[in-house]
Amino acid sequence: MIVSAKLASLKHIKPHEFAVRFLFGGLCTMIAGLIASHYGPRIGGLFLAFPAIFPASASLIEQHEIAHKRQAGYDGRMRGRVVAGIDATGAALACVGLMAFAAIVWRALPRHGAVAVISAATFAWLLLSIALWLLRKSRLLRHKTHPAFEN
Repeated sequence: MIVSAKLASLKHIKPHEFAVRFLFGGLCTMIAGLIASHYGPRIGGLFLAFPAIFPASASLIEQHEIAHKRQAGYDGRMRGRVVAGIDATGAALACVGLMAFAAIVWRALPRHGAVAVISAATFAWLLLSIALWLLRKSRLLRHKTHPAFEN
């Protein structure tokens, strides 16, 4: 699988799908804020790390994949689940990168300037996330393709 950005695909996303993503993101942020106000910022910060739009995007990815396969005359449910699972793998790998980001900010911010710390943490997140993605990709290349991708 080659990762690419197709900005033209944004025009195929319906307005209500954007609304669902923003709603999930807003709700997750609100809940993290409520947790932080009750239990303090250390605990609340843990919940801010939750991938806020992931639940919405996973279900939307599955629905789009099913619709795409149905247009070609296939059921598409299995492929939709597999593609949503692949997206979940990417989200998990990015969360590992976010843990590195948080650790760097947590340890370095009291002693160094915010711009330098945020820049270093962002670079660490990017580097770790790409390294994990490349490792995962190299492992996938050694395995047989999932049957859902054969149609």
